[in-house]
Amino acid sequence: MTIVSSDYDIPSESYFVFCQFQKDNACHASELGCRRCHPARVTRVRERGGHLGPTLGIMHFLFRLIIFFYLWGIFTAQGQKAEESIEEVKIEVLHRPENCSNTSKKGDLLNAHYDGFLAKDGSKFYCSRTENEGHPKWFVLGVGQVIKGLDIGMTDMCPGEKRKLIIPPSFAYGKEGYAEGKIPPDATLIFEIELYAVTKGPRSTETFKQIDTDNDRQLSKTEISHYLKKEFEKDEKPRDKSYQNAVLEDIFKKNDHDGDGFISSKEYNVYQHDEL
Repeated sequence: MTIVSSDYDIPSESYFVFCQFQKDNACHASELGCRRCHPARVTRVRERGGHLGPTLGIMHFLFRLIIFFYLWGIFTAQGQKAEESIEEVKIEVLHRPENCSNTSKKGDLLNAHYDGFLAKDGSKFYCSRTENEGHPKWFVLGVGQVIKGLDIGMTDMCPGEKRKLIIPPSFAYGKEGYAEGKIPPDATLIFEIELYAVTKGPRSTETFKQIDTDNDRQLSKTEISHYLKKEFEKDEKPRDKSYQNAVLEDIFKKNDHDGDGFISSKEYNVYQHDEL
């Protein structure tokens, strides 16, 4: 704290320092000595003593403001983390077959029907049985092809199992919602799911070797076409040839990066398996 006199900036409130600063040997380390030597200045110091100069006052205010916002940011972040940690995907098993040796895990290809409802009013926003000619949905588990809540809630399921999932907003569409899917912001979702098939994912090492019938470490259109045909035959409603061809063209469009008509092990290997 700086005490300001009419002539000097004095770095202390004590009269002793004031007298030392004036370098007057007649002054003593007391208020009485200072009064005798510099009565006018002591009066001025006394009148203004303990007040900060304008620059230091501003700096002090800004420092306190910065500390306030810093602490506020920490408490806010901790509150958000605590809120997220409380939220979780609630899983209710409605039916589970007695014989369940093959359960789903990240990277597996799943085939399932599911209905989606808004928890707020129970209104249905999605039904896979009314989409895509009623065919069950195919997707790879755990790689972001569906919302995070489904990736979590459909882990460790077996074929024939039915589940009900309650998914909070943080594991669904969050604060933004999904207008196209008629899902409002901060919506809790309910899904009723029936799983039909669990197979090796399309990017697994085993699947690559299964498709690569000539063992040349690359996949031709013929090889993938044969594989798709066998997979579609497992479906309850087999697809026609035109649909299979459309899927084949889409696969090569998205994976044949060098355009040579083959999908190499490197192009195929999204999950970076060391074996390929």
